[in-house]
Amino acid sequence: MNADDGNFEEPILRLRRRIEELSALPDDAAHRKEIEKLREKLERVSKEIYAGLTPWQKTLVARHPARPYPLDYVEALMSDFVELHGDRKFADDAAVIAGFARFRQRPVAVVGHQKGRDTKEKIRRNFGMPRPEGFRKALRVMELAEKFGRPILSFIDTAGAYPGIDAEERGQAEAIAVNLREMARFHVPIVVTVTGEGGSGGALALGIGDRVLMLEHSTYSVISPEGCASILWKDAARKKDAAEAMRLTAADLRDLEVIDEIVPEPPGGAHADPAGAAAAVGEAVERHLSEVADLTPEERRERRYRRFRALGRFETAGPA
Repeated sequence: MNADDGNFEEPILRLRRRIEELSALPDDAAHRKEIEKLREKLERVSKEIYAGLTPWQKTLVARHPARPYPLDYVEALMSDFVELHGDRKFADDAAVIAGFARFRQRPVAVVGHQKGRDTKEKIRRNFGMPRPEGFRKALRVMELAEKFGRPILSFIDTAGAYPGIDAEERGQAEAIAVNLREMARFHVPIVVTVTGEGGSGGALALGIGDRVLMLEHSTYSVISPEGCASILWKDAARKKDAAEAMRLTAADLRDLEVIDEIVPEPPGGAHADPAGAAAAVGEAVERHLSEVADLTPEERRERRYRRFRALGRFETAGPA
């Protein structure tokens, strides 16, 4: 395994394996003491490694196959979830989940991308890359939320919208554009959380909100580092250089005022402690949702409009 495969986690994995081995042995005081020491070391090493991740390494963490997906957050944070299917125009797209639930006693609408765990589910969910019907399904649920005054919680985790010819034939770009327009118009509160990859228009189609949050080791960009490197340098192998230049990490995007808050992850990333990650997300979402809900509908819409119109500011310099 080379650096591109994420071997920066090897010291963490070794400690976890050792803890598992000791945990399988007969229970006695000596083993418990050794396990406790190893767990303390594991937390310390995890913090040290994850504090110094490069943008490319953060990209790998955002793609980690064990990272919690939107349905994991729904299960951990919400009750009475009822998923709705189909866009009422063509089909149901399993790459997008959409429905209604209760979040800490508050009725909400939930939309998000879902990648899938095993091979069969990944194929069924198209690796979390929506086709137009996925975006239209999400919009259908969000329009119901607007009609009945329910806040919208959006969870983003996708490499991007599916680029296949069938998706283009059914109006992929139009579906994304309509979502952008309609989400900007809604009067109900919208809180967006990037939980893994936030890729291109596929992410932005569910990403217009009053508040946008990002998990600490997630990414958000117009294109993947590999795609950027292929376009700029005709060499996908320069993906690390691209990741550095793209400013796709949560810290970068907070500095650029693209997002409102970075949600801290447990030591070793969200995949190391999904319950801890869910708790952190729940606290952040509740806080921002409460703040936004105190505004009038017109105030929310006006602030949301100004927020996104302000993105992309730049300065020009005159001749030296």
